[in-house]
Amino acid sequence: MIHKYTMNGLYIVLDVNSGAVHIVDEIVYDVLDYYKDKSIEEIYSLLSKYTKEEIDEAYSEISQLEKDNTLFSKDIYEEVIDKIDRRNPVVKALCLHIAHDCNLKCKYCFAEEGEYHGKRELMSFEVGKKAIDFLIKASGKRKNLEIDFFGGEPLMNFGVVKQIVDYARSIEKEHNKNFRFTVTTNGILLNDETMDYINKNMHNVVLSVDGRKEVHDKMRPCANGKGSYDLIIDKFEKLADQREQKDYYVRGTFTRHNLDFGEDVLDLANKGFKQISIEPVVAEDSADYSIREEDLSAIYQEYERLALSILDRQEKGEWFNFFHFMIDLTGGPCIIKRMVGCGSGTEYLSVTPSGDLYPCHQFVGMEEFKMGDVDNGVVRDDIRAEFEHCNIYNKPECKKCWAKFYCSGGCVANSYNANKDLITPYEIGCKLQRKRVECAIMIKAKQAEMQSDREEA
Repeated sequence: MIHKYTMNGLYIVLDVNSGAVHIVDEIVYDVLDYYKDKSIEEIYSLLSKYTKEEIDEAYSEISQLEKDNTLFSKDIYEEVIDKIDRRNPVVKALCLHIAHDCNLKCKYCFAEEGEYHGKRELMSFEVGKKAIDFLIKASGKRKNLEIDFFGGEPLMNFGVVKQIVDYARSIEKEHNKNFRFTVTTNGILLNDETMDYINKNMHNVVLSVDGRKEVHDKMRPCANGKGSYDLIIDKFEKLADQREQKDYYVRGTFTRHNLDFGEDVLDLANKGFKQISIEPVVAEDSADYSIREEDLSAIYQEYERLALSILDRQEKGEWFNFFHFMIDLTGGPCIIKRMVGCGSGTEYLSVTPSGDLYPCHQFVGMEEFKMGDVDNGVVRDDIRAEFEHCNIYNKPECKKCWAKFYCSGGCVANSYNANKDLITPYEIGCKLQRKRVECAIMIKAKQAEMQSDREEA
C-alpha cells in the first residue's frame, strides 16, 4: 500500500508498510498511478505528455524502489497480530480522578463540569492509597509506572494529591517500581506554592488554555460567566519558563467557532510557549460548536497554513513543537504501540473518586463500562478482553487506511461515542488525523530538503 499527495511544492509518496517516505519528481508521481495495473505501453499512451524515455526512467526508478522493499512493501505485521492479541498486557498507568468537581464551566466539557454524569466528589487519600496498591500489584514485573492526576480540577483536592505522591514514593523502592506523575490543571488555583511543588514532583504538566483570549473566554468561562483567560495566562507562562520549556504542554480545544485555530497556536507560540497542542472538539452534532463535515475543507487549509508557518519560524530560529505535527520517520513507537494505541482498558485505567475502575477517563460514568474497583481489582474480564482486541487489524476501516500506523486506530472512546461500538472509527476524527499526518510528513520532508540544499551550498 502506498499513499501519495502534493503539498508545499513537494510530490510525496509514503510506503505504508515500510514507513519509507519518498520525495519524487512529477513524472514518477504520475507513473505511480498506473505502475501496478497497466503495461508500460499503456502508460506511454496514458501519459503522452512525457516522452517514452522519461517514462522508462521513472518506471525503472519505481521498480528499483519496489525491489528494495521501500515501495509496495509487504505487510508483515498482520502475521503477528494473533500474538499481540494474546500478549496479556499488565496495567502500567492510572488516571486518578482526584476531583469530580471544577471551578470552570467549560462549554465543551465531556465531564459535565467535572461531575461525569454523577455527583460532585473528591477522592480521599484512602482511595488514592488503594489505587497505588492496585497498580503495583496489577503491573507485574513492570518497573516504570504512570499516575495522571485528573479532574474536574485536581488542584481543588491538592492536599490529597500530595499525600498520594508521598505514599507512592515511600513504597516504590521496596516493590522495584518507579512512579512518574502528571497533573492536568486549568490554572485557576495555581500559585507560587503549588507551582513549586509541581516543578519538584510532576514529571509532566498539562496546562489547559485554548489560545487567544477571546477564543478561550468564549468556551472556558468561570462559574460567574466571566472569562478565565486573565486569571491563568501569566501563571502558565511563569510555570513553563520555570520548567525551562520542557516536560509540559499547553493543551487547548478548537471548535467550529474558531476554525482559524492556527492563530491560537501561533498566539501561544508568540507568548513563549514551546510545547503546544490544540485539538479538535469531539461533540454531538447538535452542539453549536461541534465540528461538522462542511467544516473539514477549512480545517485542512488551516492545518496546511499552520505547517507552513511552523517551517518559516523554524528557519528563523523561532521553534516550537505542535504535538499533532510531531512524527518520527526513523523508527517511532514500537509496533505493538502502532497497532493497539493508547492501551485504554488494558494497560491504562481510570479511577473515580469512589475507587471504581473504568477503561479511561472518557468512559467514566458509563456503568456498562465499569470494570471493577480498587478493592477487588478488575472483575469484568469481558470488558478488558473487548478492549484488548481493539487493534488496527480488527477494525475494517483501519485495516485499509494508509495512516493506520500513525494513529493506531484512533481514540476508542470517540469511536464509541460516535458509533456505539469500539471498532468503528469516528469518521471526522479520521479525516482530520490523516490531514495532520500529511502535514507532519511534509514538514519533515521539507526540512530534509532544506538541509540538503544548505549542505550543497
